[in-house]
Amino acid sequence: MSILAIDTATQVSSVAVVSDNRLLAELTMQGKLTHSETLLPHIEQVLKMAAVAKENLEGVAVSIGPGSFTGLRIGLAVAKAMSYTLQIPLAGVSTLQALAYQLPAPGVRVMCLLDAQKGNAYVESYHWKQGILTVAEPIQVAKITDIVAACAALDEPVILLGDAVQKKIVGKLELPANVCAAQPHIVMPRAAGVALLGQQKLAAGEQDNVMDLEPVYIRRSEAEVLWEKRHPEEAKATKPTEEM
Repeated sequence: MSILAIDTATQVSSVAVVSDNRLLAELTMQGKLTHSETLLPHIEQVLKMAAVAKENLEGVAVSIGPGSFTGLRIGLAVAKAMSYTLQIPLAGVSTLQALAYQLPAPGVRVMCLLDAQKGNAYVESYHWKQGILTVAEPIQVAKITDIVAACAALDEPVILLGDAVQKKIVGKLELPANVCAAQPHIVMPRAAGVALLGQQKLAAGEQDNVMDLEPVYIRRSEAEVLWEKRHPEEAKATKPTEEM
């Protein structure tokens, strides 16, 4: 089963192709260009690298968040278009789970943090048990300083991954003795994890509806919050009336 995977949840643009649990090709870039500029050329290039024609793809997987609102929308729109046009199944994959999948380290807490702005992060932690990735603590939004402090209280080693680590922790915060940041080559999201998790999902007969799949935002965008502040009466009118 040849699967194309897309991850545009952060500043990283990453596209990969896997087939039968083999990573055939991956293109990952973190630069100044936007996802709208890079994604389609990257897909074309990675398919060429993998020697897989798009007509021979058997599925498409996409990182669905949390993460950058704009990035998630771009990635999902392209994945949906490919699924619909090529008539192949679609698999949405948690950005945080795919990030943790990059670090199969038993005996440690794998802590994944994605930037949620204003000193906050989307955070979810995992354990590897007998080769299976399991959730240790479910997703929440918390202050990055509080997350690091909570890690110090854990009776186990902790490895931090995610763009919040790169942007807000490394070189800025002193880490507790039991905590370290992942190395640069795995600290950021990559499409390979999305591809392999998507392949597992599709092989198990699970697929998402191309019409219904939506990004996992967790919180409202800053634009929505600002609009409500500037238009309080209109915002109040659009909210559903509570049942008596």
